[in-house]
Amino acid sequence: MSLCPPYAPFFGFAGVASAMVLSTVGAAFGTAKAGIGIAGLGTFKPELIMKSLIPVVMSGIIAVYGLVVSVLISSALTPASYPLVAGFVHLAAGLACGFTGLTAGYAIGVVGDSCVRAYVHESKVFVSMVLILIFAEVLGLYGLIVALIMNSKVTGLEVC
Repeated sequence: MSLCPPYAPFFGFAGVASAMVLSTVGAAFGTAKAGIGIAGLGTFKPELIMKSLIPVVMSGIIAVYGLVVSVLISSALTPASYPLVAGFVHLAAGLACGFTGLTAGYAIGVVGDSCVRAYVHESKVFVSMVLILIFAEVLGLYGLIVALIMNSKVTGLEVC
């Protein structure tokens, strides 16, 4: 069995796609879910809309994590001399970043929607909303860190 088969880049490209697609789906869900809550808030207290955009901004950052991992993995893809182990590591890095981005976006959306709706009635909810959103955002950051560590293990790997 060859260490650098011609199908090895497929796994790297699958890692690129999974990092970008899954983290973007999470960001889109978080933005949509929190946006629904903001629309509900805006009908009662339009002056609170700007402060309530925090979940939407934090959801967008999740997509940036996937973009960073996708760019790093795709810059390492060289179809002429790409080992199979690098493809598997890049796939795992993409999946780690993508799935944590998906779950972080989901958490941000649910928390953002609920807390923004509660913010209409009680302004003290704002600080706890920001704290919970930070903890939800960190889930995506953990995936980014793990993906970066995995990607660094492949850098400089010359077996072909």
